[in-house]
Order: sequence, then structure tokens, then C-alpha cells
Amino acid sequence: MKIGIIGAGGVGSATAFALIMRGVARKIILIDQNQKRAKAEAEDIAHATPFAYANKIKAGTYADLKGAEIVIITAGANQKPGQTRNDLLATNVEIFKQIIPQVVQNAPDTILLIAANPVDVMTQVALQLSGFPENRVFGSGTVLDTARLRTLLGYHLGVSPKSIHANVLGEHGDSEVIIWSNAVAGTIQIERLATDINKPLTAEIKQNIESDVRNAAYHIIDGKGSTTFGIAGALTRICQAVGSNEYAILNVSSHHKNIENVTDICMSMPCIIGKRGIHGKLLPDFSAQEHSLLAHSADTIKSFTTEAIKHIK
Repeated sequence: MKIGIIGAGGVGSATAFALIMRGVARKIILIDQNQKRAKAEAEDIAHATPFAYANKIKAGTYADLKGAEIVIITAGANQKPGQTRNDLLATNVEIFKQIIPQVVQNAPDTILLIAANPVDVMTQVALQLSGFPENRVFGSGTVLDTARLRTLLGYHLGVSPKSIHANVLGEHGDSEVIIWSNAVAGTIQIERLATDINKPLTAEIKQNIESDVRNAAYHIIDGKGSTTFGIAGALTRICQAVGSNEYAILNVSSHHKNIENVTDICMSMPCIIGKRGIHGKLLPDFSAQEHSLLAHSADTIKSFTTEAIKHIK
């Protein structure tokens, strides 16, 4: 699979490395406004290929995207300590207005995978600027947030995170919603399992886990300046699902004509991911409280999306 990555900063280069080391991409084209940086990152990653797979990576231009099955867009202003993802909105819309038309011109049949923040809003921006069908434009959404939740639950329960099926949905941001009502480990409802093994999920523990998931990016940015490895893992997992036509269920940010009575937004819900991008969208059962929280999250996304659309025109 040929993959283009727009943005050779921390997220773009970490994603390129993960794609190479996991053998997901046959060829990677790394594009950045700073061509010297892109060439250096590509060269450095290429030197790791003898330890993994005989795949190729090079710095290139938009013309080199021809035939790319996926183009990942990580380019955009970086979130700084104290900033929310939505603080990046106006700057990143302007960046997308420069990037998306060039991608469309050179790779008209590609899948656009958005990782720039605020990812739900920027996915909607990419959808409108590209004119691509909805199945071929989606964001990394809460795939990473879900992984964070499963990791923390795994630590608490002493269970592999891979055996835990608990989800974070809604906005990839402060209004995201942890779905406790249908969380399971194996086939056992997670709170029942926690009680059975004498590691109960008390209200305090659940609150602490929710806080750690929601604020993970802020803590990491405060400590090292940016988040890189987690999102690189999430993007690689999504690309793997596309390249292998897995029909995997992942919580990507996709377009919804109406979700929780909010119209025309992109937000994270479980989607079936395969060769054509999004093959289907799922709507699980939620508790009344979770529906209320998801409605609030959808409203939050809608307000920022409305603001973003003003910058497109």
C-alpha cells in the first residue's frame, strides 16, 4: 500500500516510522513545507528498514502522491501547553485550504485520513474542500482516546487492554464521552468483572480514569511538548484496516447527517473500516445519561464546525 503523509513533524514522522516497522505501507511519501526536514526524517526512517521490512520511504512533492491509497494529513499548528485543540481552528483551516486542493489534484481516488486538530472539525473541512464522498474522508477521531481508556482499565483490572472492549465516543476533545454501559472484558460486563476479581470500579476510580483519559494529551504536552507515539499507533492501526480490507470496527470521526439531533457534523462513532474507507456506521445502545453527554458533545462540535466553515468561504 502506498501512503502519503502531509506533515513531517513529530506526528507525521512517528507515523511514518510505525507504518514502516509494522510493514503496513509498501511505500511512503513524506511531504512538508520544510523540505530539508522531510528529507532528513525520510532518510533516518529508511535506515531502519533493514530491521523490519523492505519497504521504501522518501521525501517528495504532491505530484508523488499519484496512486496513493491513503493520504494522512498531520500538518497544522501544534497544540501548546494551555491550549485546547479548538484553539488551533482558524490557523489549521487556512493550512488545509492550501493542502487539500493539491491532494485532490494529484490523488483524486485516495482516502483522506485527518489527524490535525481539532480533528472532528478539520475532517468536516477536508470533506468540504475535497468534494470526496463521505466514505473516503474521515479522522483519527477517538481511536487513540479509546486506546488510552482500554490501557488504564487494563492496568486497573490486571487484564490485557486487547481483551477490553470499552469505547470513547463523540468529540476528540474535552467533551468526549466514556461509554461505560456496554464496556466488557471478554464477554463479561466490565463492572461485574471488576467486582468479581475484587478490583471494583468505584465512582471515584471511574472518575479518575475518565479524567486521565480526557486530560492525557495535556499532561503529555506539558511534559514533552507534543503527543506523537500514541497517535502514530492509532493512525497505523487505521491504515492497516484499510490496507488489509479488515472490516474492522474503529471509532473514527466520520460525517453524520444527523446524530443526537445535531445535523451535518463529523464525530466519532464505531465505523466499519476496509478497502473503500468507511463501509458502514454503527449506532450502539447507550444509557440515557450517555445519550445526553453525546448530545452535548455533538453540540460542541457543531459550534466549532460552524465557525470553521466561515473561514472556508
